[in-house]
Amino acid sequence: MPVLTQVLLETGPDGRARFVERPVELDQGQEMVRLSTVQPVEGMQWRRSPVGYRSAVHCTTDPQWVLILSGKMEIGLPDGTSRTFTAGEHFFSNDTLPEGSEFDPSIHGHWSRQVGDEPLVTLFVKT
Repeated sequence: MPVLTQVLLETGPDGRARFVERPVELDQGQEMVRLSTVQPVEGMQWRRSPVGYRSAVHCTTDPQWVLILSGKMEIGLPDGTSRTFTAGEHFFSNDTLPEGSEFDPSIHGHWSRQVGDEPLVTLFVKT
């Protein structure tokens, strides 16, 4: 059965953000067009970030899919790990602050930045 690999940005048991890859089975549809099961969403939001944009370290407040429509987006973690996503790629952002924790940018969350000479256009799909 065909699968896609999804990247998740999540909070691990130690309270630190981490990247995890998860297979998604394409078990619906027909032989020539394979589909996953339908997943519920709450809404969507468009974003355009200019060349040179970089956020402060923060946690995700509302879990959401981030789809890169054009440009490049780098996500960096406090441990120095980073990943760059390009047009056509996506990830699930769910690195929320653990309940009862006080935000510490050396432990929690992530930063994001636009990479290259093209503005970054993303679509956030809230779950």
